[in-house]
Parts: sequence; C-alpha cells; structure tokens
Amino acid sequence: MKLRKILSAVLCVVCVGTVLTQAGERGEILDPNLAEPSVLKGLPELSEEIVDAIVAGRPYLSAKQLDSVLANSLEREQREAVYAHLFRQIDLNNASREEIMVVPGMTSRMAHEFEEYRPYTSIEQFRREIGKYVDEEEVARLEQYVFIPLNLNTASSEDLKTIPGMTDRMVHEFEEYRPYKSIEQFRREIGKYVDEDEVARLESYITLELSH
Repeated sequence: MKLRKILSAVLCVVCVGTVLTQAGERGEILDPNLAEPSVLKGLPELSEEIVDAIVAGRPYLSAKQLDSVLANSLEREQREAVYAHLFRQIDLNNASREEIMVVPGMTSRMAHEFEEYRPYTSIEQFRREIGKYVDEEEVARLEQYVFIPLNLNTASSEDLKTIPGMTDRMVHEFEEYRPYKSIEQFRREIGKYVDEDEVARLESYITLELSH
C-alpha cells in the first residue's frame, strides 16, 4: 500500500500540466448543450415550453446559467429532479460556491470540501479526496457533475476527446495550432471551423498554462 502511494505521487509529479482523466463518468446524464430537443422532451419536469427555453439559452458555459433558465419555470426540488438526467458539468477548479451548490444533493460542508483540495489535477484525485467524507457510491454520483479543465498545449488526443461533443477532426485542429500563446489565438484559430457560440463552449473546458 505504501509503495502504491509513492508511485502515485511520483506519477502526479511527472504528469504536471497534463490531465489524465478530465471528466467524471457522467453515466446517462445528458449535456444540455448537445441533447436533442426530442430527447429533452422525454425528461421529467420538462414541458415543451421549458425545452424550447433550454435550447434557446444555449450554449451553457456553467451550471448556474442552466439553473437560471430552469428557475423561471421550476422550483428547486423540481430542478434537482431534472439534474438527475440533465446537467452542465462544473469546473472543479474554478466554479464559484454558488455554482457548486447547484449540484443536486450538495451541502455547504461538501461544497467546502470541493474547494479545499483545489487545484485538482485528475478525477482520480477528486475520488480520493472526496472519498474521505462519503462512500464510494456517493463519490461516483458526485463525479457525474464535475470536470477538470484541460491544458490546451499539453493535453493528449485522448484527453481532448473527453470534452463533450468533441470530434476527431476538432481534436486535430486543437493540436494543429500548438503551441497556443494566448486564448485569443485559440478563439481565432478554432473560429475558422465553428461559430462563436461553439468556440465559447469548447473554451470553457480548457485552460492555457504558458511556459516561461
């Protein structure tokens, strides 16, 4: 066990700047930016009018944005029922306390623990740290609602594929323009292939750490 911990620590040091697992296993929870309206209409609490409002509000760059749209029609308890099926994953390293509290079943104490271990470098780290407070089943439930932003210049092709809606072609374009020297460059280059809303959605999953 001690040897395993040592090897794990060494691996984390070697892999600084590269996220090995970027997103939690989201199971059957749908992404509000990508789910087809016909599928959304089959979810609990979502009337045709609410589905239209969800689609009109895209892209959602945070869980709070989605929550604000649903709050126009649904009470908190109803929204939590929706979030068992539909959610915009939160950025573990940058989400505000207010946004963390949108995760269904979240408590102030657990929100504090989410923040306590920042910055997260992998979902494995999240599982380990949050597993100090809740059982394995609850860790698995919570990880469905989170992701860790990827380093734009160092993330592997496999890491990039974990971004919701990512295609092989877009992975190629992400890598084609490396090294990026600014987020503005990313927006300009990727904007050659997708519209402004999609650039913003993709940008929300990445971070840019420039070498000095």
